[in-house]
Amino acid sequence: MRILGIDPGLVTTGYGVVALEGGGVKILEAGTIEPDPKELLENRLLRLHGHITTVLKDYQPDVVVLEKLYAHYKHPATAPVLGHVRGVICLSVAQQKIKLVEQSPKRIRKALMGNGNATKVQVQEFVKRVLNIKSPAFKLDASDALGLALGQAHMMRYKLI
Repeated sequence: MRILGIDPGLVTTGYGVVALEGGGVKILEAGTIEPDPKELLENRLLRLHGHITTVLKDYQPDVVVLEKLYAHYKHPATAPVLGHVRGVICLSVAQQKIKLVEQSPKRIRKALMGNGNATKVQVQEFVKRVLNIKSPAFKLDASDALGLALGQAHMMRYKLI
């Protein structure tokens, strides 16, 4: 089984694909999509759509895990823009006819680490250790996406979802 995790962001969208094989898990791909913030919104969304669609076609995941929308009350203007990003991701997934599930960061962190309030850095260290990632340039957005995929795999294995 292949699982694609996506951590949508206004500036950076992280993604990570894992494969469950023989009782273990291995990383197939991880990275970030960082459109030029000076470009028009529609062009940034088009780039995101193209990149996500390519990942979907190349890795053919069985399920895509998208981080649920979270917008802080102090920054209400971010929610609509993040909604655009999430909408483009949902469109890409629907076009490829792949199952989409949404998970909150707290639920994923609780499933992986037993602490829903774990920090991004703690999640990154966990993901690096589990997937044997040595790269010092491994970005937080990519590790969050892989965390989504790993958390989904864990919850599916133990029928927590």
